[in-house]
Amino acid sequence: MGPLAGIKVLEFEAIGPGPFCGMMLADMGADVLLIDRPEDPGLGLGRDRWFEVMMRGRRSATLDLKSKSGLAAALELAGKADAVIEGFRPGVMERLGLGPQALLKENPNLVYGRMTGWGQDGPLSSRAGHDINYIALTGVLHAIGRAGGAPVPPLNLIGDFGGGGMLLAFGIACALLEAQRSGKGQVVDAAMVDGASLLAAMFSGMLAAQRWSETRGENVLDTGAPWYDVYETSDGKYVSIGSIEPKFYEDLIQRLELNGQTLPAQNDRKGWPALRKVFAEKFKSKTRAEWCTAFEGSDACFAPVLTFSEAHGHPHNALRHSFVASGRVVQPAPAPRFSRTPGAIRRAPPERGAGGKQALLDWGFSEAEVSSLKERGLGFA
Repeated sequence: MGPLAGIKVLEFEAIGPGPFCGMMLADMGADVLLIDRPEDPGLGLGRDRWFEVMMRGRRSATLDLKSKSGLAAALELAGKADAVIEGFRPGVMERLGLGPQALLKENPNLVYGRMTGWGQDGPLSSRAGHDINYIALTGVLHAIGRAGGAPVPPLNLIGDFGGGGMLLAFGIACALLEAQRSGKGQVVDAAMVDGASLLAAMFSGMLAAQRWSETRGENVLDTGAPWYDVYETSDGKYVSIGSIEPKFYEDLIQRLELNGQTLPAQNDRKGWPALRKVFAEKFKSKTRAEWCTAFEGSDACFAPVLTFSEAHGHPHNALRHSFVASGRVVQPAPAPRFSRTPGAIRRAPPERGAGGKQALLDWGFSEAEVSSLKERGLGFA
């Protein structure tokens, strides 16, 4: 059933980090009821719902939150929930009558999870933004890129998902644990600017110790070091190496069949350009598959650079069942893994209103109460 079995989560429809948080909680066994808008507002960018992997594991009910009857229904649902997820701009839920004060009055034990980019306060709190903007303000975006080039956005992994949805899921889990002890709920304010900064915590220490240059491409971890980078192979594909430790670096040199005595020392920064040239020429001499064979069993910290599709079939990922097929889509399996209460994908992403009635019954609403909620505009099947 998962470690969060028995936890009831009310999730209001949003995009990106909010659904990612809901997916993580659902994967771990929480019963997540998604409150969809009656009509698709285009948040899915025109995709059919079954493509929306981050919506997996839920059941759905639809509700117009701007109507008086919809507000009453939402308050009644919140009264049964253990946690709420909302991803609107600051103040929107308050204007709807569904802010923390209103919901905690209805349910004092409720954990109220809020997902924003800029946070609930501050001069930027009411502005629109996306992942690229949030990580730009934290210094993270500036640090990613090659020497002499512009910063490179790392997809939307750092702000939306690592520093956003995952941070909120962690916060909600912490608050649920505390609520079991205190009997009191609270608000969890997860902001992507905070989360992205937190993910970069290591670099605060490195910068203070003068072990990090703020010029891109001059550091060990930002492609500055030739032994921590990607290289093109003869077939136009790529491999990665991360041979930081001396013994791993020695293995790298041996696997490349190079004479270490004739090369610049590993940490001779002046020799890095020459060393990079040697590595690049060497890796270009064989295909990616040939290098995989050459590095079989190696501790040089080597891995082929795979596409998303290739990753699905890699033997290591296949053995660990890291990817599973659900709802016609091959997708990442729930993580992390638990020895006694493993997570699971309980169901495919729901169409609007799908499974809502049974969810309400499972949450403890009587048939009469379900009918009453339907009269107030709650849509479900």
